[in-house]
Amino acid sequence: MRTRVLGSALILILAAAACAGGTAKDSGKPRVITAFYPIEFAARHVGGTFIDVKNLTPPGGEPHDLELRPSDVISMRGADLVLYFDSGFQPAIEDAIDTMPDRSKVVDLLSGLPLKTPSGENEENLQADPHVWLSPVLMQKLVDGVTEALVKRLPSKATEIRAAAEALGSDLIALDHEFRTKLSSCERRKIFTSHAAFAYMAEQYGLSQIAISGLSPEAEPSSERLLQIARQAKEAHATTIFFETLVSPRVAQAVARIVGAKTAVLDPIEGLPSTSGDYFSVMRSNLKNLVEALGCKS
Repeated sequence: MRTRVLGSALILILAAAACAGGTAKDSGKPRVITAFYPIEFAARHVGGTFIDVKNLTPPGGEPHDLELRPSDVISMRGADLVLYFDSGFQPAIEDAIDTMPDRSKVVDLLSGLPLKTPSGENEENLQADPHVWLSPVLMQKLVDGVTEALVKRLPSKATEIRAAAEALGSDLIALDHEFRTKLSSCERRKIFTSHAAFAYMAEQYGLSQIAISGLSPEAEPSSERLLQIARQAKEAHATTIFFETLVSPRVAQAVARIVGAKTAVLDPIEGLPSTSGDYFSVMRSNLKNLVEALGCKS
C-alpha cells in the first residue's frame, strides 16, 4: 500500500526551511510549478516565453509515487502559481499544499470537470479518476483552466496567452477528429489494459476499457483476476493486451500468454519516458496501436 512520503511534520520543517532559505534567482517572469507532464505541457504551450515552468515529476518518473525533495517544497512555496490535481493522485504534493499559507496561488485543474469515481480495489487515496488528459476533449478543458490561471497572474499578456491557447485548442480539435475518424469502424470495441487509465478516452470514442488493475498502476491483481480478464479477452477475440511505459509489463504479458495475444503499449502519458516526443506524438502513437489492435478500417 502506497504511503505518503512526506508526513505533515516533515513538510512543516521543510516549509520553515523554505522561509529561511528563500527561492531561486528571480528571472522576472512568473514562476509556475506543475505537478506532472500533461499540466506542464499545457502551461508551456499557453504561457510560452512569458513564464518560467518547473515540473515536479521528472521525465521517466511515475507521478503516483512522486517523492518531493526539500527543494521542491521550497519551489512550491516561492512560486507565483502552482497547478495540480486535487484527487489523491499525487499525495506528496497534496500534503505539501496543505501546509502552504497562501492558497490563492494554488489551482486545482480538476475542479469543475466531469470526473469518474474510482471503482474496484487498490485505489488507496484516489477520490476521482484523474486521467482526463487522455480525452482530447477534456484535455481542452484542462488547457482552459491553465489559460485562466495564467491570465489572472499575468493580465498584461492576456491577449498573447489566449492566442496561444486558441492555437493549442485547434490542434486538440484536429486530434479529436483523428480519433473519431479512425476509431469509427472497428471489428472490436473492447480494449484490455494493465492500468485503468483510459476510461475517459474509451467513453469519448465508443470503446470499452477492461483493466487488469485499477487506477493505481502498481496494484497487484490476484490470480483469479488474471484468469477472469483472460476469459473476457478470449470471448472478445482480443488480439492485444496493452501495457504502459512507466511500469513493468509482466502482468499484461502473463494475460497475453494465456490468451495467445500479443502485447503493445497504450501510454497514459503521466510522464514521458524521455525528453523526446510530446503529448500529441504519444497520443497519435496510442491511436495507431488502438487501430491495429481493434481491427479498425478508416
